[in-house]
Amino acid sequence: MSATADVPFEPAAPGVGRRRGVLRGVLGTPSGLLGAALTGTLVVVAVFAPALAPYDPFAIDGPVLHPPSVAHPLGTDALGRDLYSGVLYGTRTSLVVAGTVGVLVLLIGALVGAVSGYAGRWADDVLMRLTEAFQVLPRFFLAIVVIAFFGPGIDRLVLVLGFTSWPMLARVVRAEVLSLKQREFIAAAKAHGASNVRVVVREILPNALPAAIALLGLVLAQVILIEASLGFIGLGDPNAMSWGYLANEAQRFLRVAWWLPLFPGLAILLAVLGLNLLGDALTDILGGRR
Repeated sequence: MSATADVPFEPAAPGVGRRRGVLRGVLGTPSGLLGAALTGTLVVVAVFAPALAPYDPFAIDGPVLHPPSVAHPLGTDALGRDLYSGVLYGTRTSLVVAGTVGVLVLLIGALVGAVSGYAGRWADDVLMRLTEAFQVLPRFFLAIVVIAFFGPGIDRLVLVLGFTSWPMLARVVRAEVLSLKQREFIAAAKAHGASNVRVVVREILPNALPAAIALLGLVLAQVILIEASLGFIGLGDPNAMSWGYLANEAQRFLRVAWWLPLFPGLAILLAVLGLNLLGDALTDILGGRR
């Protein structure tokens, strides 16, 4: 018997060790670098918003409709609230919604896509028909209906968007699984006694998820737009400051207070732009490698 006979078999999956290469690829392109910088900045702002904000975003103690100044860098609104603090806390609200929805989307999409692609046959047919049914649901109007029946709230919005935004990601994961399950390292794992669950969890999903994560950035950009749109029409959480709420409050003062719509709109633009650029860069890199 050879000296290596007692060493457990570990298949060499093709995705192992490529994470650093993907990171270098993203940061090596101008669009990817800009997307990573914008997204990273927004995450830092969201985490440290209480420390960065000079005032309580709901505090009514400043001059009314005051333009940007040293005391109020982005000006104040019609109630004397500091717009700079409002935008910082709005960043936290938007990214909390987007991040929580992203976790739900990744879990549901990866599960449905992996089972559909690996099991095949009737399971694939049933899950793909279910995916198509969820894909045609109008998320924005469904969110309006849910808020109308149960009242506004971040938890309700997260559940609605999380359970309706996964179909695209499930399709990507399914396509990756269909390709990967024919590869030699999967056959080797099965030949050495690996169960189907182990094959999917340890061998297939780690190689299928990078493409899904690349798409996730584009999904989160859509989520931020939907959350801001609901706040803009007055259906956001009244207990949480958001960019959409600030834009809604600015409607009545467009002619006299240019800063009120400008800065919340700019924050939405930068957040969506950053996520789209980051997602596009990841998609290009992973697509080129495949």
